[in-house]
Amino acid sequence: MHEVEHHEHGATLLFGIGELTTNVPGVAGADDPDDPTAVVRDAAILLDGDRVAWVGREADAAAGVEAAIGRAPDRTVDVGRRAVIPGFVDSHTHLVFAGDRAAEFEARAAGRPYTAGGIRTTVTATRAASDDALRAGLARHVAEAAAQGTTTLEIKSGYGLTVADEERSVRLAREVTDEVTFLGAHVVPPELQGREDEYVDLVCGEMLAACAPAARWVDVFCETGAFTPDQARRVLTAGAAAGLGVRVHANQLGPGDGVQLAVSLGAASVDHCTYLSDDDVAALASSWTSAVPGTGTVATLLPGVELSTRQPYPDARRLLDAGVVVALASDCNPGSSYTSSMPLMVALAVQETGMTVAEAVRAATAGGAAALRRSDVGRLSPGARADLVVLDAPSRTYLAYRPGVPLVSHVWKEGRELHPSR
Repeated sequence: MHEVEHHEHGATLLFGIGELTTNVPGVAGADDPDDPTAVVRDAAILLDGDRVAWVGREADAAAGVEAAIGRAPDRTVDVGRRAVIPGFVDSHTHLVFAGDRAAEFEARAAGRPYTAGGIRTTVTATRAASDDALRAGLARHVAEAAAQGTTTLEIKSGYGLTVADEERSVRLAREVTDEVTFLGAHVVPPELQGREDEYVDLVCGEMLAACAPAARWVDVFCETGAFTPDQARRVLTAGAAAGLGVRVHANQLGPGDGVQLAVSLGAASVDHCTYLSDDDVAALASSWTSAVPGTGTVATLLPGVELSTRQPYPDARRLLDAGVVVALASDCNPGSSYTSSMPLMVALAVQETGMTVAEAVRAATAGGAAALRRSDVGRLSPGARADLVVLDAPSRTYLAYRPGVPLVSHVWKEGRELHPSR
C-alpha cells in the first residue's frame, strides 16, 4: 500500500480498492442489486474520525468527498487493488482465563481418554491467577484477534464460577470491550456437584447482582451435562429482569430444547446449533418475521469447535435456505477451540458447512453484528463505525481459497490504523 499524505487525525480516503464488500444492499456503486454483500469494484471509502463518511466508485471519489466533508481528506492511501471487507465481528469468545489444556487436546487428537477435568481445569487455574495475569492474557488474545482483522469482540465470563471470580471476569472483560456476557451458568463448579439447583440459585441471585453492572448479556450452557432447560430458563429470565440481553449455548452435543428456549425468550443468538430438528430450524426462521426488525434469533456457528473436537459440522446450508440469519464466531477458548482466527472460521464455513464465500464473509461480519444487535459494525456505509480490513489479496475469495495464509494486510478500527503493513 502507498500512503500519499499522512496526518494523525482527521479524514482518510482509501482508494485503489479492487473489491469492496459493504454488506449494505443499495449502496452507491454496488455491482449487483440482489447481492446482500453489495460489492463495489474499483472503489474508494472515506473515513472521517471514527465513522465512514462516504463509499462508492473511485471515479466518483472527488465529488463524494466534497459532498461528505467539504474539503480534501487529510490522508490518502492507495491500497493497490486489494480487497477490503468490514472488520470481523467475533460474537462468541471466552478470553478471560489462565492456563491451557494442551494435554487434553493432545489426548483427544490421539484418541486417548482424558479425565483431567476439562472446563474445571481452566476454572482452577483462573481462580488462582492474579488480576494482572488475567489482564495480560486478555490483552494478548485481544491483540492477536485484532491482527487477524477482528474489530469487535464479545467476551464471556464462565471460568470463575464464584461470585468474586465471575465479577472479576466481567470487570476485566469490560476493560477491553462493551460486549461482555455473564456466563456464570457455564458448568456447575466442583464444590457444588450434586447441588445443581443450589448453584442456579446463586447464579440468579448474588452472582447476577454482582456481575450485571459490567455485563450487557447473560448466557447459559443448556446441554446434557451442564444445565437443564428449566434451569437455563431460570438463569435467562433472571438476567433479562436485571436488564441483560439473552444469549444461549445450545444443541452442540446432541438434540435438545435449547434452541426453542432461546427463540421463546427472544434471545439475540443461539450458539453452536450442530444438532437441529426441523422444528428448531423453523423456529429460528420464524423469529425473523416478527413485527420488530432486527430482533430475531441469530444461529451462531462455531466451526473451530468441530475442527478441534472432530465432531460433525453444523449444516449452514439448511439454515440459510430456510431464511435463518447466520453468524460465524471463533469460540476462542482454551479447551475446544483455541483459535482467535476469524479468517479460519470463514475457510471452515466454506469447506465444511455448505456456505458460499459471500455468505461466510457476511456471517463473520454482518452476521456477528446481528448476533450482538449492533447496526454500527459489520458494514461499510456512511454512518457505520470505521472498522475495516485490507486483505493482501485481490478478492475476499482468498480467505477460503488460501486457508491458513496470513492475508490481513491492514486493519482500521474506529478510524485508526491498528495493524500497519508488514
